[in-house]
Amino acid sequence: MLRATNNPDERVTAEHRGKLAYIYVRQSSVNQVRHHQESTELQYRLIDRAVALGWPHERVHVIDEDLGKSGSGCVEREGFKKLIAEIGLGNAGLVISLDASRLARNNRDWHQLLDLCSLFGVIIADGERLYDPCAYHDRLLLGLSGIMSEAELHQIKQRLHQGERQKAARGELRLGLPAGLAYDRSGQIILNPDEEVQARLCLVFSKFRELGSARAVMRYLRKENLPLPMRPLRGPAPHEVVWREASNPRVLSILHNPGYAGAYVYGRRRQTGGRVRQDVYRPRTTKVPIADWEVCLEAAHPGYIGWEQFMENQRRLENNINRYEAGHSGLPRKGAALLQGIAVCGRCGRRMSLRYSGPAGNYPVYACRADRGHDGGPLCQEVRALPVDARVESILLEALTPDRIAIAVAALGQMEEEARQLERQWALRRERARYEAERARRQYDAVEPENRLVARSLERGWEEKLRAAAAIEQDYERWRSDEPLVLSEADRDGLLALGENLPGIWHAPLTTAAERKSILRLIICEVVLDQKRLQGQVWIKILWQTGATSEHSVQRRVHTYGDYIDIDKLRARVTELNAAGKMDKEIASVLNAEGFRAAQNCAFKGDNVWLLRRRWGIPTVKINGTSSNPVRWPDGTYSVQGAAAALGITPQTIFKYLARGLIQGRQLVKGQPWQIELMEDQIDILRARAQRNRRSRKQAS
Repeated sequence: MLRATNNPDERVTAEHRGKLAYIYVRQSSVNQVRHHQESTELQYRLIDRAVALGWPHERVHVIDEDLGKSGSGCVEREGFKKLIAEIGLGNAGLVISLDASRLARNNRDWHQLLDLCSLFGVIIADGERLYDPCAYHDRLLLGLSGIMSEAELHQIKQRLHQGERQKAARGELRLGLPAGLAYDRSGQIILNPDEEVQARLCLVFSKFRELGSARAVMRYLRKENLPLPMRPLRGPAPHEVVWREASNPRVLSILHNPGYAGAYVYGRRRQTGGRVRQDVYRPRTTKVPIADWEVCLEAAHPGYIGWEQFMENQRRLENNINRYEAGHSGLPRKGAALLQGIAVCGRCGRRMSLRYSGPAGNYPVYACRADRGHDGGPLCQEVRALPVDARVESILLEALTPDRIAIAVAALGQMEEEARQLERQWALRRERARYEAERARRQYDAVEPENRLVARSLERGWEEKLRAAAAIEQDYERWRSDEPLVLSEADRDGLLALGENLPGIWHAPLTTAAERKSILRLIICEVVLDQKRLQGQVWIKILWQTGATSEHSVQRRVHTYGDYIDIDKLRARVTELNAAGKMDKEIASVLNAEGFRAAQNCAFKGDNVWLLRRRWGIPTVKINGTSSNPVRWPDGTYSVQGAAAALGITPQTIFKYLARGLIQGRQLVKGQPWQIELMEDQIDILRARAQRNRRSRKQAS
């Protein structure tokens, strides 16, 4: 029976010993380097193994640049790159590592190493034996070692993750906490004992309920010079709370954090691969929907808001994004369209988007273009916004009429409550600044006077804290002077008067379109529009925030009178007024006074009435009330027939003279008889002209 041997002399040759031996040392994390020092020392002792294999001590090189780096392939390893480069340059004769898992934890790096060692004839050694990658059986063993090393890493990660998930399912996994929460001595989660932190976070949530937008909350905090508490989770623990200027991402991080709702959550983010940027691998994570969180324990610890309020905030934040296809109304914006984001198509039930028409883009139009965006089909419908907005606006103001006094009183109470909140925030900021200055003073007093090296630094720190406290006091006094805490009696009376005059506030030049939309959304949830249901009208259905509904209509602009609302009524009224002897302009004035609108949804003019009479065959009213015109009118002007007889020409020639400007005439309205002005000398001149023309024609014939 043949016994397999592993004699070093059979594998290591003089050619191998003529090159360098490389010892590769690696630990997976900094924690292992710090606490598993015996393993690191064992890897460094592999130098003795290389010396025992015949390499001089000075020709044994140690590569330990990868201490504290993972071998899974997710981290760039400079030491491994250096080892590959030395093998590729033909400088290596022997590569030693404690085991295969130290060289690589992924098959890509492992087989790259094996291919290069096989190509350049490099021997691989571990703590027990030698391997020649050029030999079939040794290469098979090395390949299996690499596979098992990668599988072992997967098993280790899986066991760790399972234990972590099980501990999180019980709510016992210690997670990083935001600035508003902290661990007590027993490990329980409590509210941050700092009163200023609590007050600032409560202010963020209350202002979001009021303003409805994270960006609006950020602008409010910046205006009032109120920073936000943050807890950076990088670096060694414990992580202290720091104060940073308010920004939109910081406000959103507070509003999106379920910990502030008293919930213990695990699995809010999921790693979905990664990418290499600037030669550094960066894992990529994505947010997980709330319904897919692995662990979500409601009311697990104290919070600043309830779970219902947290979910309402998430819906509101999601709805603030303009995604009409998803039914999100978006934030009120500065455009002129009052129903932006809450207009719903009455034909298909989808959210209507907005576009602006006209030369200056100042005519908003509600458009349902879902079919066009989906399959290139035609627009479902388009509704002009201005008349619909005016109708909804009047309905809203009428509905709020009984509550105007109550609205003013509520606004007054809200202003006073906001002033109290700001006073509380400033009081806490001033108290913190005074504490920091006093703490710096105590530190300075505690140092030995002779130790000037330390005393000078503490003195500078004390002076900085005193300057910071003085700056906060100045900011506070400036705020007190700009925004008094108590309204005067005149201000109260003025606010109540404004509440009674709600339409005046609504139409005031200082009231922005976004503010009007915000007021509207407090009262109205959605407005359904359909201009095909009623002839010549836009059907409006209002869904109020109370759950009630109401239906209304407004006359819309049509291109032809075939789509006109109450066309029969309009025709009967025009016929009646015409029979009463009314001129076209008089008829138009009566129609406007009675509330009739033209086809283009504008006021009637004499030209509109003339076109309608011509369409319907209604004859023009005569000046004298008879069917024939006299030679001269009562004011002394001539009719066409009278002017023709006076000049001795035909009526057709009279019309030519009018067109050339040889004679002057006028019509009260289109279709009325001409009233021609002729003087005696003008009659003689034109009569002689007509005689010359007749003689010229006779001579020519």
